[in-house]
Amino acid sequence: MSAQTYLAYDYPLLSVFWSMLWFFLWIMWFILLFRIVVDIFRDDAMSGWGKAGWLVFTIVLPFLGVFVYVIARGKNMGRREIAQARAQQDEFNAYIRQTASGGTSSVDELAKLSEIRSRGDITDEEFRRAKDLVLAGQGSTQHAGSASGTTGG
Repeated sequence: MSAQTYLAYDYPLLSVFWSMLWFFLWIMWFILLFRIVVDIFRDDAMSGWGKAGWLVFTIVLPFLGVFVYVIARGKNMGRREIAQARAQQDEFNAYIRQTASGGTSSVDELAKLSEIRSRGDITDEEFRRAKDLVLAGQGSTQHAGSASGTTGG
């Protein structure tokens, strides 16, 4: 038997399976450790001393710290993660709505008001009040029309 064929039979298939299993369990444990550290910092209800205590516990005694944390606080880990995901989704939706609405500037608002006045839909006094609202940053042409008492008709 040559040296090459001997090396192929030196590590049995079952040993390869067990090695891969331990390797993936090790990776899963690191993922769990990092999720716990993130959860410790994410929890707003926990005091600073509590966060420091859990962090030291999970770093000094990592296996025991992770297992105790999962048993003691694991139920709410998912809830905190879902709450954060919902908050991020709400912020994203608000940003999309704000961006999609066009976000007109004061110059655009004043141009619209000037056009409405030139058509004769509002009086000079209503235009002046609406212009003051736009320049103060408090209203748009829709708010200005309702504030001045006109219906646009």
